[in-house]
Amino acid sequence: MEAASSSTVRLTTSEAIVRWMIAQRTRLEDGTEAQLFPGVFAIFGHGNVTCLGHSLQQAGDAMPTWRGQNEQGMALAAVAYNKAMKGRQIMAATSSVGPGATNMVTAAGVAMSNRLPLLLFSGDSFTNRIPDPVLQQVEHFTTPSTTVNDSFRAVTVFWDRITHPAQILSALPAATSQMLDPATRGPAFIGLPQDVQAQAYDYPTRFFDPVVHEVPRPRPDVSEIVEAARLIKDAHTPLIIAGGGVHYSVAEAELQAFASERGIPVVETVAGKSSLLGDDPSYIGPIGVTGSEAANNLAAEADVIITVGCRLQDFTTGSWTLFTNDNTVFVNINTTRFDAVKHRSVPVVGDARETLRELADLTSGYQTNDAWKEVAAHNKAGFRSYLDSIGTPPADGEPLSYRTVVRAINDVATEDDICLAAAGGFPGEVNNGWWSKGVHTFDCEYGYSCMGYELAGGWGASMALETKQSEGDVFVFVGDGSYLMMNSDLYSSVLTGHKMIVLVCDNGGFAVINRLQTGQGGEPFNNLLSDTRRGGPAAQDLVKVDFAGHARSMGCYAENVSSIDEMKAAVERARTADRTTVIVTDVDPYTWTEGGCSWEVGVPEVSALQGVNDAKAAMEKSMANQRKGW
Repeated sequence: MEAASSSTVRLTTSEAIVRWMIAQRTRLEDGTEAQLFPGVFAIFGHGNVTCLGHSLQQAGDAMPTWRGQNEQGMALAAVAYNKAMKGRQIMAATSSVGPGATNMVTAAGVAMSNRLPLLLFSGDSFTNRIPDPVLQQVEHFTTPSTTVNDSFRAVTVFWDRITHPAQILSALPAATSQMLDPATRGPAFIGLPQDVQAQAYDYPTRFFDPVVHEVPRPRPDVSEIVEAARLIKDAHTPLIIAGGGVHYSVAEAELQAFASERGIPVVETVAGKSSLLGDDPSYIGPIGVTGSEAANNLAAEADVIITVGCRLQDFTTGSWTLFTNDNTVFVNINTTRFDAVKHRSVPVVGDARETLRELADLTSGYQTNDAWKEVAAHNKAGFRSYLDSIGTPPADGEPLSYRTVVRAINDVATEDDICLAAAGGFPGEVNNGWWSKGVHTFDCEYGYSCMGYELAGGWGASMALETKQSEGDVFVFVGDGSYLMMNSDLYSSVLTGHKMIVLVCDNGGFAVINRLQTGQGGEPFNNLLSDTRRGGPAAQDLVKVDFAGHARSMGCYAENVSSIDEMKAAVERARTADRTTVIVTDVDPYTWTEGGCSWEVGVPEVSALQGVNDAKAAMEKSMANQRKGW
């Protein structure tokens, strides 16, 4: 580094990026200040080690660098951290050029679908093209400027390739603005060609002045909120659907007050779960395909549905079959107009917290009728009774199930503990069976439904608990299928000292997809290990994975349990352990929490299997009342 003048400083592009990131500050939800970018997850290769890696090493504790074992895993850990911090801090991730970069595309998809910030830097080929083709370069014969990094365009809200050092003067602030704006929030990608990373430039010193960022809170348009208030005051059977936007707006308290003061029942999406506590009188249960009959029954009767921070995914709406009242009106509160206007809704474009505060003033004195309150309470009581009936530990010799495992851990959880899961069969089980004891203590990645998020996400969530100085633990629920897809961040958690408690439930394959396959008339095929093509010794004797042994080989404490009492005892030991503990149990692949609603999937119109033909007819019948169009 060499000073060029009093108003500029000569730095390489990589040095300037790191120095700028260190200067960025953020206002957290409690009003305190912190680094906007608290660290970088990194796996180095020839595309980023000599320049960006060197700059990170020079930064030291001012920009902590955390080493992952797989580029996808470390970027998923960043997503989980950013989610736990409600988008007010942004962990970044960097990879080399080539396969390291494309490994991160999946994590970018997770952030994009969940509307979460994530900053990604990948190495790129040389802008001068003289060394081409470089190691790991994929060549396009007619478009030589295209590299594998162009694949990030589909899964980011901001994409740029830096071809001159001066370009970061505009690119970095623009990317940050997109990531922090609740109307555009999502992942940002910046490609760094190897020659440009190394080039020096005289940067203005003011570019590195500290800046404190605050997530903006746009207020709703007067006409929109007045119309929304009118509809709510005229409602006889109103219902609130709480989505992930409640959390990112830090609107949990406003939601609770708005609902309880008016007697309006609240149901939650997967992303919105733990907006209210499980025992809150206003809370009824989870809605949708992985939801409860209680919530779905209310959705079918409601005349005004107020969604708060929802993107109305098919698992929330039952592929738009859930709302059978032809006169139902949607009032969609969202920072993004794209979501607010879905399905002919009355939009209220604004920050959830501020919008609820203004709606509270405009609907002061409004109360739902006693009959609707009784319907809500009756449905909730029935749902709780059902969960109690199916949540008891099985008799001796009978296998455990996902739902009994979830119930057991929920029983011993504290208000500070985090429940984390993703994809497969666990979303339905934790969404129904986990009753939140603390606000914003639930992370089930079901926007992108990404198998492999669980262990990486647990690592990132544990980092966030450390940042918050929380006394809680992260409970990670993972099936054998997801564990086998991505497990190396167990070692990351041990290596970096970020502890989690992992419940591995082995049901012998992709059991929930087997359920879908057979439930739509198909025959078991290629999902359960017992139905998978095999050769060699496994053809006669299926080899069983020793998950506990595998976890121990990566430095974790691990044990096998076969009963709920053994599991609870193992959890107590795990709480006092100095590192990640993995608790493994076999579970029944055919036992699931029932409820939910219709969900549209592609079923063949004709088949040699009568069961498939019957399923097609049933699917068409279930979609007869599907709410069509926007």
